[in-house]
Amino acid sequence: MPVAVVTDSTAYLPAELGGSYELTVVPLTVVINGSDGLEGLEIQPAEVARALGGRRAAVSTSRPAPSQFVAAYRQLLDAGADGVVSIHLSAKLSGTFEAASLAALEVGPRVEVVDSGTAGMGLGFAALAAAAAAREGQDLASVRRVAVEHADRVSTLFYVDTLEFLRRGGRIGAASALLGTALAVKPILYMADGAIVVKDRVRTAGRALAKLVDLAVEASGDGEADIAVHHLEQPDRAAALADAITMRLGDRLRDCYITEVGAVVAAHVGPGLAGVVVHRRG
Repeated sequence: MPVAVVTDSTAYLPAELGGSYELTVVPLTVVINGSDGLEGLEIQPAEVARALGGRRAAVSTSRPAPSQFVAAYRQLLDAGADGVVSIHLSAKLSGTFEAASLAALEVGPRVEVVDSGTAGMGLGFAALAAAAAAREGQDLASVRRVAVEHADRVSTLFYVDTLEFLRRGGRIGAASALLGTALAVKPILYMADGAIVVKDRVRTAGRALAKLVDLAVEASGDGEADIAVHHLEQPDRAAALADAITMRLGDRLRDCYITEVGAVVAAHVGPGLAGVVVHRRG
């Protein structure tokens, strides 16, 4: 059996790829008003969006327990996997990587854990590349190397209506949140060294989306690229964003996906999210 690949529920893999890759997904937990549930299984993004629209709703998230990873790793190894590569969202955004690392120490040296330094399809593209390498029969060290290389090839950019939800969850500093919302400007953010940073500020949502297109095209470089457009309850906006990027990239664009973010990211960004992940192929 080849190397097994594990990721977490914040990869937000496209539904149309279901069945075309072999990945074990360990879910994070979302808590709404004291009631918890597993992301994607028990709590959906629409529930989080509704809760965030309420005045007294309390929404939080938590990492998987190390025991959840131990169970997943042992099940895969007991089934005959040569090893496990476990790829997760940025350690600066969540304790998921730490939990996976603790589990790997317990299970043994046949488990390698990778901090993708990002989330969403930034993580997803790395996991898919690792799964493809595993399917080709590459060994544990090679599959891990592929995951790291492809995580380094992604640029994650996004727009939110307000930085308040990111500030509440501690995912962006108070000073950056203040700067990002000063004078009613619309913030554009990106992932840098595993953290969320304000990239630019524009005056309107329309200009923010146009700027996202410009930044995505710039991030793609001169070669071929894949893109994933993320949204939260805004499928029309996401489709328009994908169409604009597709037109600009032309035949350099290989795969284009549109996926709604799950409940965990929804809890931290709030309604109005529009994001683009660029995956450079070379």
